[in-house]
This record gives sequence, C-alpha cells and structure tokens, in this order.
Amino acid sequence: MEATKTNQIQKVLKYFLLVFAGSILLTISAKIKIPFYPVPMTMQTFVVLLMGIAFGWKIGVATVSLYLFEGILGFPVFAGTPEKGIGISYMLAHTGGYLVGFQFAAFLAGYLNFNTNIFKVFIKLVLCVSTIYILGMFWLGMLIGWDKPIFQLGAAPFLLAELFKMTILTLLAKKIITLRKII
Repeated sequence: MEATKTNQIQKVLKYFLLVFAGSILLTISAKIKIPFYPVPMTMQTFVVLLMGIAFGWKIGVATVSLYLFEGILGFPVFAGTPEKGIGISYMLAHTGGYLVGFQFAAFLAGYLNFNTNIFKVFIKLVLCVSTIYILGMFWLGMLIGWDKPIFQLGAAPFLLAELFKMTILTLLAKKIITLRKII
C-alpha cells in the first residue's frame, strides 16, 4: 500500500515538473522571434505541437494553461513582453487569439495518432497548427475590423516558416512519440 502511494506521489510530481519545464520552454520559444506586424513570428507553434506529441493532450494542455496563467499574472513570458505590455491587457491585444489557439493545438497534437505514414503525420500537424491561426485571425478580425486584410496580416507572412516547422516535426514525430512512452 505504501509503495503504491509513493509511486502515485512520484508520478504527480513528475507531471508537475513536466508542466513547469514545458512552460519554461514555451517562454524561451516566445523570446526567439522575428518581428512582424501585428503578431511576431516565434518558435512557439513548434514547441506547442512538440509538447502535445511528446506529453500527450492532458499534460500538453496543462502546460499551455500554466504558461497562459503565468502571462495573465504579469510574468513576461509572451513574445514582446514586457516591452509591449504584460498581463491580461497583453492577452486581450492582437496575439490573444493565437495564445488561446495554443491550447487547442496542444490538445489536438496530444490526442491525434502520429504513428502513421509521414504524409498523414504532416496533414495532422497542419490541422493542429491551423487551429492556432484560425483562432488568431478570428481574434485579430474582432480587434482591427473585418474590413482589413486579416489573412494577409495574421497568417500569410508565417506560412513558409510554419511549413518548415511542420516538416521538421513530421520527420521527428515518431521519435518524439517515444518520449510519451517514457513519461
């Protein structure tokens, strides 16, 4: 009985450490950026999908949730913080929809089966990252107006970089899944 309780405590502690380490990795990926208007291009989409694949949907979503909570509390975890503001006001600005999209993408990346052929893996990753851009552009349209070129501002500049990131993840997906088995 005592051994079972110890194992459960160790498992929970391991999950907390994974979530915390993942939020740090997301923060680092937010600081690796190429400035674009109105939303900077970062490595966050890559890391969000990587964590979903490696950790599974529960830990992936928990990690993104902690990251967003840290941002809401005012920690400078987001791209462009603290220069462009912090906290809830930053989340309600141009990048808010993309940040919320991270949770959906982490869920999908953790939920979908990536033990298939390389073409199907790529399509699934494109689906995952598309949720980020769909929610991001929806939020952007709500803020700046639907009469503006939302797709040209909120997605088009990033498509080539996303294609590159999804190609790398496609090639690494089966190796990344082995991490989930260890976790």
